[in-house]
Formats: sequence, C-alpha cells, structure tokens
Amino acid sequence: MILTRPTARPEPQRQRVAGSLATPQVAPTDPLANAGHRIDPERRRGRGATLNPGGRFESEQRQEADDGWGSLGELPPFETEVTVEKARTIITRNDSPDISFDRSINPYRGCEHGCVYCFARPSHAYLGLSPGLDFESKLTAKPDAAALLEKELSAAGYQPRTMAIGTNTDAYQPIERKLRIMRGILEVLSRFNHPVGIVTKSALVQRDIDILAPMAAKGLVKVALSVTTLDPKVARTMEPRAAAPAKRLETIRKLSEAGIPVTVLVAPIIPAINEHEIERILDSARAAGAREAGYVLLRLPLEVKELVHDWLLTHHPDKLRHVVSLIRSTRDGKDYDAAWGQRQVGTGPYAWMIGRRFEMAAERLGFNTSRQRLRTDLFLRPEREKAQLSLF
Repeated sequence: MILTRPTARPEPQRQRVAGSLATPQVAPTDPLANAGHRIDPERRRGRGATLNPGGRFESEQRQEADDGWGSLGELPPFETEVTVEKARTIITRNDSPDISFDRSINPYRGCEHGCVYCFARPSHAYLGLSPGLDFESKLTAKPDAAALLEKELSAAGYQPRTMAIGTNTDAYQPIERKLRIMRGILEVLSRFNHPVGIVTKSALVQRDIDILAPMAAKGLVKVALSVTTLDPKVARTMEPRAAAPAKRLETIRKLSEAGIPVTVLVAPIIPAINEHEIERILDSARAAGAREAGYVLLRLPLEVKELVHDWLLTHHPDKLRHVVSLIRSTRDGKDYDAAWGQRQVGTGPYAWMIGRRFEMAAERLGFNTSRQRLRTDLFLRPEREKAQLSLF
C-alpha cells in the first residue's frame, strides 16, 4: 500500500505522559521502564523491535494499557505502510573524518528488515515517528531517485567519487522488490560509468547482477554483505526480515562467481551474543568468495539503547546485565561514545581483544591482502537529446 502524506515537522520534546491509564516514568536506563511501550508478540510477529515508544521530538508520550478485558488482543497486526517522498535532491554529502565516502544515496527512509540494533533508527524521530516499530513498518520511498540522480550527475561542475548506497538503510529491503528504485539508480550509474559501493543484508542484490557484473568488469562497483550471525534462530529475532544467514553466504558466492568484488562485514559485533562467531563468519564468507572483510562494534545512539536493552530482556534475559556491562566497558563506561575514530570499534581492553581476534582471523584466511580502488576516470555524461535534429 502506497500512501501520500506530508512529513511531520519535529517539535521540541516535553516530558509528559498522556492518558489516565499511563504509568509513572522510570529511569530510561532500566529496561523494565519500557514495559508500557512493549507491543504484544502476536501483533509484532516478524518484526525486530519489541517497543514502539514515541519519538524524542514529540510533545506527548502515549502507552497502551490493558484494562483487564483483553481489548488489546483485538488490535490489528503491524502492517508495512509506504509514503511517497518528493525529494528535491538525492545525493547526500558528509564530511565525517572516519568514513571512507563523502556522498551517498538513500532511496528509502526506515527499513523493513527490522534489525533491532540499526543505528539509523533515531532518524525516524525527525519524521514524527517512533524509532521502534514505526521505523520498520512506516517507510518512505523516493520514486524519483533515478531522475534526480541523472540531473545531479549531469551538472557541469560535478566531480565523480565513489557513491555509497546502503550505509544508512538497506536499498534492497523487501519493498524494493516491487518499487525497483535501486535498480533505476544502478541503471543511471551504469550509463554514467560512475563508481558505486553497496552495503546490504539482502539476497535481492542478485537480481541486479546483469547490471553489476559489467560495471565490475570496468572497476566501478564493490558489494559488501553484512553477516551478523550464522545462527538462524538468533538472526530471526535480531534481524527478522533480512535474508537468512545461508542466503547471504549464497549471495556472496553468486556475486563472486559473476566477477563482482565482495566484502564481508561482521557487523555489528554484539558482546556475548555473536562475538564467538567472528572466526566462523569470516571462514564461511571466505569460502563463499569474499576477498575483503571489516567489522563494526555495536553502536547504541539515542533510542537504539532502550530498544536493544528491551530486546535483550525479551530474548536473552539471563545475559542482559552481562551484555550491557561489556558494551559499557568498550565505551568508557557509557552506552555510546560518538567520538570520531572510536564509534565504530570502541576503546578499552575488551574492544582491543575483539579487534585483534578479527585481524588475526582475517590475516590467517587471506582477507584484505589488497584493496581494490574503484575507478573515476571512466566517468562520462551521456549526450542529451538535441532539441532540433540536424539536416545533414
């Protein structure tokens, strides 16, 4: 279902709970404080977040409360709703010193994959929506992305550098199967011979091998597959609508066989949840054809903290305190530290140990012996159709 509606404008946050059945607020660091926001498992089946709290810019915070008659059981399940966004530009610029790209494209806002740990969730608050279940069920799409991209690449002063796609939300999330916005973007990049780096958790990227393989032959594309765990049970609760671990390994193999350079990302590494799989993931990805590898330590900015804490309380209650303690040990005692150069890998003995384990395994398996740089010298602007045909 595609809907059109204006984007909500953020308002200053005021701490107030509306409704006569609201419960008193508890310190947000206590996972039990989220009980009032927790959604019945039957309603959120197939979703990653267990909560749907209001956005941090909203003036009111509402909580569902059952009066004893079981009325909440009559509520409909969460369904995916897509809003069309009329964007004015499509290329996003950044100057972060610890990121390897300076431009990116995000065809969608929100992500149906539902990865509970996704660091992009807080951005949904700017739309007046919850970073919880709203992030994975109330999405916006930019159907004019390909046309906007062609216009921006055609600008006289444009200088090509690698375009990053999938670094915020996944361009190959399930709705892409129908909307095909990402494919349109690739068609434009291919015509312009523009380099692109793609990050995804989806097997749907195989659909576009017919475009990616010729680009790869020119040195214009790299694809990174994020493999968080090889345990399907953990993946089902942590990233419920992303491709299953086996499908991601299959995708690495298919892309590699087509001559497309593939990187495996062990991301994020969550202490005491998937850290024991570092070596196994790298070994499996190497066997499937990946030649470069990277990792990211779990990040908990803003609302992601309470979402992950509640997810742990729901699915791994016996590990909750231990995991939180380990996370804080890698962030100088805090849940998150956004300092440049540290936010991706953390600090302290535990973070150092994870980094060394990854490096040793990657070196032993032959990863990162050379890194391919994508070409920019092939960039060209296709000739526009002339307004009047020549007589000769």
